[in-house]
Amino acid sequence: MASILDEYEDSLHRSVSVQQSRASVGIPHSGYVSARLEKETPIFNKQRIDFAPPEKINGLVVSSNQLCMSLGKDTLLRIDLGKPDEPNQVELGRKDEAKVYKMFLDHTGSHLLIALNTSECLYLNRSVQKVRALSRWKGHLIESVGWNKFLGSETNTGPILVGTSQGQIYEAEISVSEGSLFSTNPDQYFRQVYTLEEESGPAPVCCLEIERGIEGKFFIIATTRKRLFQFVGKVPEGTEQQGFSSIFAVHADHLPSFREFPANLGFSEIAFYTPKLRSKPRSFAWMMGNGVLYGTLDYSRPDSILSDERVWVYPPDIDITVNKPISIVLTQFHFLLLLPDRVKAVCTLNGQVVFQDLFLEKFGLLTRMIKDPTVQQIWIHTEKVVFRYHVQRESRDVWKMYMNMNKFDLAKEYCKDRPECLDIVLAKEAEHCFQNKRYLESAKCYALTQNYFEEIALKFIEAKQEEALMEFLIKKLSNLKPSEKTQTTLLTTWLTELYLNWLGILQGDPSQRNLYLDTREKFRTFLSSPKNKDCLFNNRASIYELLASHGDTEHMVYFAVIMQDYERVVAHHCQHDEYDEALNVLSRHRDEKLFYKFSPVLIQHIPKKVVDAWISMGSRLDARNLIPALVNYSQSASTQQINEAIRYMEFCVYQLEETQQAIHNYLLSLYALCRPDSLLSYLEQAGTNPNRIHYDLKYALRLCAEHGHHRACVHIYKVMELYEEAVDLALQVDVDLAKSCADLPEDDEELRKKLWLKIARHVVQEEKDVKKAMACLSSCALLKIEDVLPFFPDFVTIDHFKEAICNSLEDYNKHIEELKREMEEATQSAKRIREDIQEMRNKYGSVEPQEKCAACDFPLLNRPFYLFLCGHMFHYDCLLQAVLPNLPAYKQAKLEDLQKKLAATSQPSKSHHRPKDADTISLGKGQQSREQIKADIDDIVAAECVYCGELMIRSIDKPFIDPQKYEEEMQSWL
Repeated sequence: MASILDEYEDSLHRSVSVQQSRASVGIPHSGYVSARLEKETPIFNKQRIDFAPPEKINGLVVSSNQLCMSLGKDTLLRIDLGKPDEPNQVELGRKDEAKVYKMFLDHTGSHLLIALNTSECLYLNRSVQKVRALSRWKGHLIESVGWNKFLGSETNTGPILVGTSQGQIYEAEISVSEGSLFSTNPDQYFRQVYTLEEESGPAPVCCLEIERGIEGKFFIIATTRKRLFQFVGKVPEGTEQQGFSSIFAVHADHLPSFREFPANLGFSEIAFYTPKLRSKPRSFAWMMGNGVLYGTLDYSRPDSILSDERVWVYPPDIDITVNKPISIVLTQFHFLLLLPDRVKAVCTLNGQVVFQDLFLEKFGLLTRMIKDPTVQQIWIHTEKVVFRYHVQRESRDVWKMYMNMNKFDLAKEYCKDRPECLDIVLAKEAEHCFQNKRYLESAKCYALTQNYFEEIALKFIEAKQEEALMEFLIKKLSNLKPSEKTQTTLLTTWLTELYLNWLGILQGDPSQRNLYLDTREKFRTFLSSPKNKDCLFNNRASIYELLASHGDTEHMVYFAVIMQDYERVVAHHCQHDEYDEALNVLSRHRDEKLFYKFSPVLIQHIPKKVVDAWISMGSRLDARNLIPALVNYSQSASTQQINEAIRYMEFCVYQLEETQQAIHNYLLSLYALCRPDSLLSYLEQAGTNPNRIHYDLKYALRLCAEHGHHRACVHIYKVMELYEEAVDLALQVDVDLAKSCADLPEDDEELRKKLWLKIARHVVQEEKDVKKAMACLSSCALLKIEDVLPFFPDFVTIDHFKEAICNSLEDYNKHIEELKREMEEATQSAKRIREDIQEMRNKYGSVEPQEKCAACDFPLLNRPFYLFLCGHMFHYDCLLQAVLPNLPAYKQAKLEDLQKKLAATSQPSKSHHRPKDADTISLGKGQQSREQIKADIDDIVAAECVYCGELMIRSIDKPFIDPQKYEEEMQSWL
């Protein structure tokens, strides 16, 4: 296997040269087609509004889809962009020469402030039609308004900030009473809170913005022509309605922090970008003399909200002395500059102009550019025309810019749903890491690309970065599909080889101990990975060969455990005499087949532990399959070791209640060999019923006979009902044992007598004990003194039998007297029976004319009938019909035969020429035969009352309805 991998590494060099030749004819190194990644649709899509203003457009503001436009001298046009066909026109009602200077619309589109060039200010609420003059504001030329986005509502602005051309900042509040147009002045108050100055004195307040940070902290941004001021302070919770004067009061004696730039446009403008799903701006762009100051807003900072600031200078074609920018708006990745005749879009990431739109002279000079923050639409107008820009997929090329800036995480974030772009970014990041010798990071990135596998692998091989190559292969393997089995097999095998090489190098270096342990853990994780399990299992033979070639038995065992190849694990432990470990593996995984295979080896070395393991397996093991191991073990082991085999067999017999004959026979053989005491108790416990005994009786008899266990043999003879053999063998052991055997055939008195005669003969002839012989007579009632006398020798005197003879004679006399008494009792009983028969012959019963048959309920005297002692009366045919179905088959046949004979005797003789004497004789003989037949029929039919006799008792379990006619009967009731 190692040679195969070496050949594969050599083939990498050849494949790379082929790729290079392919590259020369235009084959891309990426798995994606080298085509344009995006359809060329502009990010900023311009649309001219179909609107011809009747007068010159002086100003335009948009917020929350509400557009307000100043036309001519005295007209204000309001349009709800959700309902563009329903414009609303409001007259300012001014008769003087005042002109609209600037207009300010709050974030809800409800409050409109109109600053006039006469230092006056008008107010118009979205819900009313009449413009109101703000008397407290008179005398101030309004340059900017900072709306309160936290307390404002449709009828109340909350505390707001107002900037004037003289540098003053005022705090004000405007409120409109609902339902009334003639209420008091809408401006609740108008008080100065601060004055902004530059080095030459007060300067116009070009922009104002109010933002709230965390923990009640407020940030107020104010700009002049050259400076950007920040006011930071806390407003106690619950006092927000009191305004921002406390924040400005902190800076009454000293200037707040500010940024200043030397150049001057004569004005400045700041724009903010707020994402759709957020309420706070995320970035800002301040247009001033030196360029555009761009940065992000960090609300967690204590003293300044501005963060990551940078200045993007104006493009070379913008000369602030000739064609200075007029307005600025900010999007997510661009800021747009409005010039008198064009719009330029500059990327905030690299400061490059990515879009330019030139307007025709016929539209006039561009006047103003604003953005609706809620719908992200940009509006531009001249004095004649209104344009609208839609921002479409602004982030489409952002990934390229981040990639060129080596900000790969951000680049991947903006192309994660575009795999062709993501592949380019990953390839660039991988190459960047490789050049900076960050090989592991490079490998991780390369594994995610579609670049040629061989080229990347060879790159790491040439750089001698084996660890990085392993990382690359691991990541590549994790990205393969389940269907790519060939690639999976190749990578898995290669990784195994690399891991083993690396571990072999590290293991020999004590200073690299920690790295070795870490690498070993990674290798084991790789081997045990669920994703690699199928591949490793299908190629386990190759993996075993690799492990064996490196001599890594530790991981060979580990891999075998993962593959659940426990047979190999146990075999390994047995080969290295690690029998306890082998048994632990068996006990842990409880595989019956492995127990059967390795038990013969293990029991030779750790018998007690092996038997304990068998017992813990319980009924999962078939003890018959373990008998060979026990037989081999018991043949070469001592008595003490054989006890372990007996212990397991006893567990099977007594705990598991095994009934297999082989198990009982083997236990019996062990008992016969080492435990004769337990042998007899086992046989007695097994019982004497041959049908319920689980050992082989013949085998047990032969075994006990071979080992001289006579008592056990006697017991087995008794079970086999070989009583003569049992008595013969018992007499060699103990006479009492023989006596117990002689009484066993209870139903065969002749055999019992024969057995007791054997015992008596043995006692007389072998033991020559007359008293014991006499005791035998008393133990068995079947033996008489005359049966035993022939066994005694002739010289024995009668004195020894005197008592026995007398007792025998007394027994005979008693028996004779008993027979006499029985004969007398029999004579008396016969006499009583004759008297009862005579009495029954004279017994009669009376039948009334109105009596009816108990079966058919018709008059009884109309046909032949029977009268029973119980009082029931039946017609002959009714009784026959009731009795016949309940008679046994043989009686039914006999009754049918008798009826045929009776019918035959009732037929008249066909011969009319017989002599009279012969006919009489024949008639007499026929009459006698007929009476006998009728008597036989009566004995069968009228033996007992059908209602009161045994016939009724026997029919108690019969159904009332014949099962064969049940369905028919049931249908008749429906």
